Amino acid sequence: MATISKITVGQMRDALAQEKPCIHILPSQDKIKMEHYVPLHPHLIDPLSRICDGQKNDVPVFEYNSYSMWIKREKIPLQRCSGHFVLGDLRKFAEQYGDIIKWDHSNRAYILTHGVSGVDWSHYKHPLPEHVYEIYMEKWGKTKL
Repeated sequence: MATISKITVGQMRDALAQEKPCIHILPSQDKIKMEHYVPLHPHLIDPLSRICDGQKNDVPVFEYNSYSMWIKREKIPLQRCSGHFVLGDLRKFAEQYGDIIKWDHSNRAYILTHGVSGVDWSHYKHPLPEHVYEIYMEKWGKTKL
């Protein structure tokens, strides 16, 4: 199951309360069992706050299965190829657009937990959330979501 389906309202509230908001992803929530931080773009703060309003801390923020099924039924067409949008396209977009905006490879790999196997990542690279956020915002801050 996708990491997004395991994020709780309590985790989201904790992230939203920070000056530099990052969701603390626990090893049990990540596909490769890597604890890491995921920054929240400023444009997402208000909508995410509204989603959390009135919810208990231990419930998932997103109804992932419902959303996944809706995406499959809607068949949202892609503009540059024949096909329709699937949830995996979000990660692919982050990778591809990351190259265009020259997003630091190490920061990208850490946030997406993609290509982070090996000694460096398992023993030495453990960035703090504020640094993850700052590097992310250098490249993604002007992007309109």
